[in-house]
Amino acid sequence: MRKKPLNLKYSIRDIPDFPKKGIIFKDITTLLGQGDLFHHAIDQIASYYQNKGIQKVIAIESRGFIMGAPLAYKLKAGFVPIRKKGKLPYKTVSATYQLEYGTDTLEIHEDALAPDEKVLIIDDLLATGGTIGAAIELVKKLGGKIAGLAFLIELGFLNGRKNLKNQDIFTLVKY
Repeated sequence: MRKKPLNLKYSIRDIPDFPKKGIIFKDITTLLGQGDLFHHAIDQIASYYQNKGIQKVIAIESRGFIMGAPLAYKLKAGFVPIRKKGKLPYKTVSATYQLEYGTDTLEIHEDALAPDEKVLIIDDLLATGGTIGAAIELVKKLGGKIAGLAFLIELGFLNGRKNLKNQDIFTLVKY
């Protein structure tokens, strides 16, 4: 049992020069490996969204899945994965977004949402907003209604939040 206070920020490890030189990767495996901290993180997000009528939790590959599945369980909502192109087995809808050098594509099953279904989108990290922007586009293409965007970490210095206007954004740890 943990005797010191729960501190999510200080349980996240910095990995310099990963995945490339000049990047400081925020490694959440050190937080996830501590049951009390992982439980606390999921409980904090679930508490914020508990009374907002969430019907589906949509999580972005791959670290978003780690947060999304237990969150969907806590909210008694369905779970929907958004994956990289070519990873889902059924018919999909796709959205392409800009990376620092090039583009990437995300997909969702075309039958993952009913029109007007209230959804929460979760990912581990908000950086520039490109990935979550593509996820928002996918939800809108399927007629879903976005109740919120949740992140374990927000890198505020990259200003991703300003690219997500008119969205309810909840983050646990800010850098």
